[in-house]
Amino acid sequence: MRNAMNSSIAAMLLGIVLVGCGAAAKMITVKSQSERTDVFREVADAGAPPQGFADLVVKAEIKTHREGYYIAESKESPHGKPGYPFVLNVDGQAAVWKVDGQKDVKPASDEKGKTSKDPEAGTGIKYVLEKKLRLRPGPHRIFFGLPGDKYATGAVVNAKEGEVHTLEFKPVYRYKTRPTRIPTFKQGISRYAIFLNGNTEMR
Repeated sequence: MRNAMNSSIAAMLLGIVLVGCGAAAKMITVKSQSERTDVFREVADAGAPPQGFADLVVKAEIKTHREGYYIAESKESPHGKPGYPFVLNVDGQAAVWKVDGQKDVKPASDEKGKTSKDPEAGTGIKYVLEKKLRLRPGPHRIFFGLPGDKYATGAVVNAKEGEVHTLEFKPVYRYKTRPTRIPTFKQGISRYAIFLNGNTEMR
């Protein structure tokens, strides 16, 4: 906590408590719509932002199973398909980015045949999002959602003028209970750990 407060961006989890997938889905639907359009703009500039502005680099990723891996899965599921959607809402301005994934293969076991403890071990599709947003300095309320997984979380960030800040969402996957209790992307997302400028995770 001390490290985060000493950084140029302060944040805390919004404490979004979602009871069931239905509540999350409804919230994501609402947050996918913009109430305003003057909060941020997407930029590709290198270096520091101009006077009167701050930059926020948003990074997020998720690895999913390949399309058709689960026979009973809905055909509407974006898992393993092109255009996996990420939703971001900053102070009422929304953006929906659809990202094409890449095949990602990691060994399921080591040289001795022992099951890997890497949550992303195995063959799947990796989706990586990185966007740079330019906005005014000050506190901003950030909402982050995955429509395809009915998951949402968020943070409050305090951006400082003339600085480039990084808000990173790192996936924490659910556990496979048998034969060993090991988290794996094939079980889906459990939550996202949120990191600010590389500092220790904010809880």
